[in-house]
Amino acid sequence: MDEARFGQQGTLTKVWAPVGSRPTAVKQTKYEWVYLYAAVEPATGESTALLAPHVNTGTMSVFLEMLSKDVAARDPDDVALVIMDQAGWHISPKLRIPDNIRILLLPAYSPELNPVENLWHWIRSHHTSNRTFAGYDDLLDGVGEAYRSLTKKRLRSVCRCDYLTPRKQ
Repeated sequence: MDEARFGQQGTLTKVWAPVGSRPTAVKQTKYEWVYLYAAVEPATGESTALLAPHVNTGTMSVFLEMLSKDVAARDPDDVALVIMDQAGWHISPKLRIPDNIRILLLPAYSPELNPVENLWHWIRSHHTSNRTFAGYDDLLDGVGEAYRSLTKKRLRSVCRCDYLTPRKQ
């Protein structure tokens, strides 16, 4: 589980172009942002996501409640182990953690251990780079469309993590 900021100041990416040419790329300088909260089960590709205008403890609590309901809908006896970093809103004493959610905090400064980090790179490189957004609503639509386009197969591929994959014996 993690959240990422997507904004009008998008990223540039490499593009194919004839040798000697100088392709142009758009770079916006406006400052509107959308935050995408997402939890992915790398083994199955199941996911829960929330688009929000802010990151804070209240929004994180709402996201965990959504995740809790999704987990219970699949199997009322399931408990989700949510791996996440130690952002302030993840460790706040005011964070409401549902009964069917367990939290495992990653060591500080170790984003490479969080499989969802790969998803942010993938969405940026395939959906939001070299693109402009007219405003908040356009940004919300664009990031939402990017997330909805992800199949379970794609999520399994992008979020695959060796340390979470059972070994065959």
